[in-house]
Amino acid sequence: MLLRKFLVILMMSSLSLLFGCGTTVTPNDYASEKPVLDLQNYFNGTIDAWGMFQDRSGKVVKRFTVVMRCTWQGDVGTLDEDFTYSDGKKQKRVWTLKKVGPNRYIGSASDVVGEAVGVVSGNALRWQYVLALPVDDQVYNVNFEDWMFQMDDKVMLNRAVMSKFGIRLGEVTLSFTKRVE
Repeated sequence: MLLRKFLVILMMSSLSLLFGCGTTVTPNDYASEKPVLDLQNYFNGTIDAWGMFQDRSGKVVKRFTVVMRCTWQGDVGTLDEDFTYSDGKKQKRVWTLKKVGPNRYIGSASDVVGEAVGVVSGNALRWQYVLALPVDDQVYNVNFEDWMFQMDDKVMLNRAVMSKFGIRLGEVTLSFTKRVE
């Protein structure tokens, strides 16, 4: 039974690689979009966010809010996130971001495997990483590709696709609002 599941996943991954090689969106596609995202400026101060996770069928299976307290010291930033889920559970994630070149960032957090890699262009940030995601009594390493788009000086929208072995597992949608302090 386990071998059969593995073979099905392997076959689907191969098909997804074979037929999924269409046009790929890159950060440069947003180079002329405004407002220009200044990551160190936007993620500085307190940000409130509202989000949801949808499984691959599109069903919303989790809703949550996040309060982010963000600070920078030179080219190193800390994003301290407090999640509250609709079922009452709470979670904390603290990101450390580092600017490593023009419009290029790396990041780490306790549940991120290796480093996250980010590229900013125009109003967009593409953020890619592997997250150690606890599900029931197991932890799965899943790939995330986040696209964040700054809408104005206060609002940013985020869409993240989760995948494993090239298979889309679901999506996370977030709306950020920067507090005026």
